[in-house]
Amino acid sequence: MNSINLNGRRILITGAARGLGFAFAQSAVAAGARVAIADVLEDRGKAAAKELGADFISLDLAKPESIEACVKSAAEKLGGLDGLVNNGAIATGIGGPLIDQIEIDVWDRVMTVNVRGTWLMTRAALPFLKKSGGGRVVNVASDTALWGAPRLMHYVASKGAIISMTRSMARELGEFGIAVNAIAPGLTLVEATEYVPQDRHDQYVNGRAMHRAQMPEDVCGAVMFFLSDAAGFVTGQLLPVNGGFVMN
Repeated sequence: MNSINLNGRRILITGAARGLGFAFAQSAVAAGARVAIADVLEDRGKAAAKELGADFISLDLAKPESIEACVKSAAEKLGGLDGLVNNGAIATGIGGPLIDQIEIDVWDRVMTVNVRGTWLMTRAALPFLKKSGGGRVVNVASDTALWGAPRLMHYVASKGAIISMTRSMARELGEFGIAVNAIAPGLTLVEATEYVPQDRHDQYVNGRAMHRAQMPEDVCGAVMFFLSDAAGFVTGQLLPVNGGFVMN
């Protein structure tokens, strides 16, 4: 049961058609929030929104005009924005190549979507978050950036950038009462990680203080906390959520 109260909060969640993003949307709705699901996967996104009683908005994080239109549409549908969860990212099917095997176009695509997309989403949402009188931004990083996961350098670099951006955003937006925080999930059992080799899954399970697989619901509480009033004076922070695989 969700113990966080988000009654009346208007939350936009990117990459929420499936996986962790869908779990975040599900938890936010259960906590009383009004939610807009944004995703490039239109059929999946519309089905997810229908299931949750949420709004769906098409979003391509590689296109600045799509980002602007998405945020504007979300604010219109929800009557404003109180929170933004920057979850959308390229993560599927890019692992495996060593540093000298990563294709330049793949590197650029990952950086465009994961890093620039997070910046532009936050920039577009800023006027609405200011109006809310205490907006929340939650950036989804990854614990791969904390331990330097091999054969995934482009993704790791993008998530490291998210962590640094979170701190800078928090410094700049604090004067408006906007809190910006990040989470760093471990390897979670979702559709996007099905391609990950079994030995990497085993490495996580065996290396955690809690020796079990990580599920989407394990991550939701941290996001709901950062979106809630309970985290109103918490900003610029990174919270690893990985069962103790990486500890601060």
